[in-house]
Amino acid sequence: MTMKAIKYLMLGALMIGFSTQSMAQDDKATIEAAKSLIKSKPADLDKQMKDFYKKNKKNPVVLTGVSRAYYDAKDTANARVFANYAIEASAKNRAQAAGAYIVLGDIAALANDGGAAAQNYNQATYADPKNPDGYYKYALVYRKVSPQGAVDKLQELKKQVPDYPVEAISGHIYYISNEFTRAADKYKEAGLNKLEDSYITEYAMSLYFTGKNQEAYDVAKFGASKSPRNAGYNRLAFFNATELKQYDEALQYADALFNKSDSAKFSYMDYTYYGNALNGLKRSDEAIEAYKKALEMEFDNTDKKAGVIKQLAEAYKDKDDHDNAIKHHIEYMNTVSKSGANDIAGLAQLYINKAASLTNPAEQRECFEKALAEYAKIDTDPEFAAFMSARVANYMDPELKEGLAKPYYEKLVSLITAKSEKEASDAPRLKQSYWYLASYYMMNDNDAQAKEYWQKLLEIDPENENAKKALSL
Repeated sequence: MTMKAIKYLMLGALMIGFSTQSMAQDDKATIEAAKSLIKSKPADLDKQMKDFYKKNKKNPVVLTGVSRAYYDAKDTANARVFANYAIEASAKNRAQAAGAYIVLGDIAALANDGGAAAQNYNQATYADPKNPDGYYKYALVYRKVSPQGAVDKLQELKKQVPDYPVEAISGHIYYISNEFTRAADKYKEAGLNKLEDSYITEYAMSLYFTGKNQEAYDVAKFGASKSPRNAGYNRLAFFNATELKQYDEALQYADALFNKSDSAKFSYMDYTYYGNALNGLKRSDEAIEAYKKALEMEFDNTDKKAGVIKQLAEAYKDKDDHDNAIKHHIEYMNTVSKSGANDIAGLAQLYINKAASLTNPAEQRECFEKALAEYAKIDTDPEFAAFMSARVANYMDPELKEGLAKPYYEKLVSLITAKSEKEASDAPRLKQSYWYLASYYMMNDNDAQAKEYWQKLLEIDPENENAKKALSL
């Protein structure tokens, strides 16, 4: 081949490239003109668009662009018409129909027709297997049916475009489907350094939701190192550090969230975690103020608010402010949708704690009686209620003069001995019951009854020295 021939070939190639680029620019300009026209909504819009179609009916790129313009203008009827025009014009080059199928899928999705949306997005992947949009939108729609099926579709894209971040998008699909373990696994597979900011946040959230606080903390810290003023990263680092009981670090991120983050909006959870971190450092007064601030925020249900009130009660308990601890525990029980035996027992214990702090016998007895009244409300675990009531009665009558604990221990013995299958806690409770009853009868000169209970104690505790000594008298 002569140099002259080579020169003409190169010139031809350059002209083809220039021609393709020029056509692309012309198409873009044409689409922009159509967008402006559709947006302005002139009276003769339909007529102008008919003329527009006649001039571009063989150009699927332009027709698809017009279809998208109509869709953006919320005119789905004309968007559908031009999408179908584009598909017809793509008969010789099916790849050019992909965008039109995606518009049709978007129209169906807007109408909550997931089946039609998925079908059109799927058609887009067949038309142009290397166009990621069809796969991604199919996955978003189909994940409501099967998140795994949606991710499997994305794997087809991986074969077509190996460098496309399929793992990260799969993590996102699992995340918005509330499959947080799978989401975290996919984000880990993608690699932290390759994730967009929003995906880093979802990665940390997925780990947080599944209780993997150390991993969540590490991911959040990575995000915060990249974007120190990002409220989401600072919040997640703060929450997870608190869960890990790394309170000093938690407060550093709390400061970053409250004082050094851009566009941060705060919720009751922020102030609740702040209270938890402060309480962890025994800064009870500051924790109490944080919980009070949390209670000023909006809650989406009363149980969440009740949880904060309970934390406030615990903070008062930690600083031995018995009256406020009792007051707010009662408020918690009145707020929560359903309180249980543990809540009742918690209130009873607060009365016991207060009694232990008092020196006036009458005031002590009043607190103990309130504790007994609470244990009497527990009907789901009568053994526990009887056992704890007996202990409280013992506090009220330590010298066994009144026998206040006697009916509770007798009830406890009756409940345990009537069971066909014993539990680990039964033997220690029976030992305590028999010891008390034997001691009570001995102090009240009823040796026969005392001997009966000492003998019962030896049957379950053969080496009990008190029982042996009492029986030898």
